[in-house]
Amino acid sequence: MVALRCLQRIDHEGAYANIVLLAELGRSKLVERDRKFVTDLVYGTTRMRRACDALVDRFVAINPSPEVRTALRLGAYQLHFAGVPAHAAVGETVELAPKKARGFVNAVLRKVASTPMTWPNDAVRLSYPDWIVQRLTDELGYDDAIATLTTMNEAPSVTERADGYIQDLGSQWVTAAVPALEGHVILDVCAAPGGKATGIATSGATVIAADLQLQRVGLITENAARLGTSDVLALAADASNPPFPVATFDAVLIDAPCSGLGTLRRRADARWRITPSDVTDLVALQQRMIDACAPLVKPGGVLVYSVCTLLAVESSQHSFPADFDPMTDRPEGDWRPFGDGWRVLPHDADTDGMILLRYRKQL
Repeated sequence: MVALRCLQRIDHEGAYANIVLLAELGRSKLVERDRKFVTDLVYGTTRMRRACDALVDRFVAINPSPEVRTALRLGAYQLHFAGVPAHAAVGETVELAPKKARGFVNAVLRKVASTPMTWPNDAVRLSYPDWIVQRLTDELGYDDAIATLTTMNEAPSVTERADGYIQDLGSQWVTAAVPALEGHVILDVCAAPGGKATGIATSGATVIAADLQLQRVGLITENAARLGTSDVLALAADASNPPFPVATFDAVLIDAPCSGLGTLRRRADARWRITPSDVTDLVALQQRMIDACAPLVKPGGVLVYSVCTLLAVESSQHSFPADFDPMTDRPEGDWRPFGDGWRVLPHDADTDGMILLRYRKQL
């Protein structure tokens, strides 16, 4: 019942999967094993929504009500993806369905359980919007696109830094790519929740960690305090109009807002939220940030630009100032060369997908 309540809110009220799941689990009295199972059901059914609908719709003549649709998705996920025995998946889903629809749900799920599936295309099989599959295929080539999309349907790995902070390995590689030394002053203009800022501070540099929203600035402060660092100074600032003098910082990191197409396994519902027009809007915002922040770098200093997407339009196709030269040395991590920078795909090293660009300002 906990999983179904979460899915109803995600599917039909626009709730965010991670937020609603955390709230529902907090109210439940489930033991750890059951909490993990519910988490898989909620995130898995949300990721595989399109595939679950395709499994079900072979046997549905009239579109069911939203409540019944969600129950069918939950049952189909258990049958086809979660490895739950058919009798348990069907029986328990029927019990959760509205009473007047239980016979219908039972009949449909029994057919799902007993009928092999022929997928119409990769987008349905892997459960993504058509446009995402097409964009990544165009960008990466078919084999890498399918490998990337397949990896992002798996639960993400958990990586812990030496200081105890939980952070994806790809993000740690971005942090390591910022040339920070003791005595340097580094600006992180999109710093919340503070993972990269606190990581940079371990070098002995002072990090000005800025973010637009005060609430998110609070997250930076909390994380810095929890890690025991006093070298991270958090404040509210707009990265497209930063309130700092020119030529102030030894390095500036723009970990820019992006489509997040490299992190879809961590954000179960994101694939159903992001649209091509969102990408267009983000590209314009990213360029404004580059234009506003580049002057803040000292001569000889470094501008680091990173995004957790895989699209060239959000990274290598941006315009950087003429007095900044690309840095060609390979950064730490399993990066592939990409334009003037580097890209890691999720299946390369079981990380989020990332793009990294580094430019040094001329003296």
